[in-house]
Parts: sequence; C-alpha cells; structure tokens
Amino acid sequence: IPMKEFQYTITDPIGVHARPAGLLAKAAKGLDSTITITKADGSKSAAATKLMAIMGLGIKQGDTVSVTVEGGSEDANATAMEQFFKDNL
Repeated sequence: IPMKEFQYTITDPIGVHARPAGLLAKAAKGLDSTITITKADGSKSAAATKLMAIMGLGIKQGDTVSVTVEGGSEDANATAMEQFFKDNL
C-alpha cells in the first residue's frame, strides 16, 4: 500500500503541548488522508485528529516522530503536514 511518511524532530522547548496539539488535530481533520504520528522508538502511535491521543504520546523537545499520510491526496497532505510541523513544533 503506497503511503507517504516523514520523520520530524520536535524543536519546541515544551514539546507537543496542548496548543500545537490542538492545531495539529484541527489541521489533520481538514485533510482527506489518515494521518498517524508514531514515536521514533515505535512504542506509541496516535491518530493526528485525536487531541488527547496526541497528548498521550508525551512527545518532548528532541524526540523524533514518524508521520504517515495514507489515502486521499497523499503528496499534498504530506507536504502540508511537514510544513505544519516546521512552523509549529
């Protein structure tokens, strides 16, 4: 199954806290792909549309996450998500 994936290392000093997690969930809901965030060690993953699940990952500054974009306009949505992470996290 083709899907897009990218890695991103969190630069926000507070990590993935409520405000950017909320913005992320909102951004992901606006796309026609299934977006999943997984901690680099593979221990936990969450749907990008679920605020509490994202918060539950406990992602800190310096942590690397893997983001997969599946279905819909994968190329455009992966680009949009990557830009979101760069701008907000």
